[in-house]
Amino acid sequence: MNWKGEAIEKLRKYDAMRMSLQNIPLEVKRLEVDARAIRGARTDSTPVKGGGSAREDALLNNLAHRQELQWALEQARYWVEITQRGLDTLTPEEKLVLHRFYLYPERGSVERLCMELGVEQSSVYRKRDKALHKFALALYGAEQT
Repeated sequence: MNWKGEAIEKLRKYDAMRMSLQNIPLEVKRLEVDARAIRGARTDSTPVKGGGSAREDALLNNLAHRQELQWALEQARYWVEITQRGLDTLTPEEKLVLHRFYLYPERGSVERLCMELGVEQSSVYRKRDKALHKFALALYGAEQT
């Protein structure tokens, strides 16, 4: 497995995954409000052609959606925590380099890094590779196999 590639993918998705930690609970609350708006499903009616009532279906779909979102939230929390722990192992300079290359890439980032760090372009790329290697080791214990 290419652990270095996995590490790059984690860095590229990190900001969006952090945002999902705020958005998923709001969506769950919205679905809870929506479920209260669905009138109580009748439990004494006989299903037609083996199905349930429209209200029962709406409630079941709502419940299933909330459960899926709760699972997604739990996964996102672990994902963000693991990635943050990997980032915490880096020096401020290494974090800066990875931020510019993967978390918030912009046109001209390499040139700006050269000026800020006072190094040649080849040194910036070496610093990137070193920081990425260290990050991958912190996440997976290996860069690639």
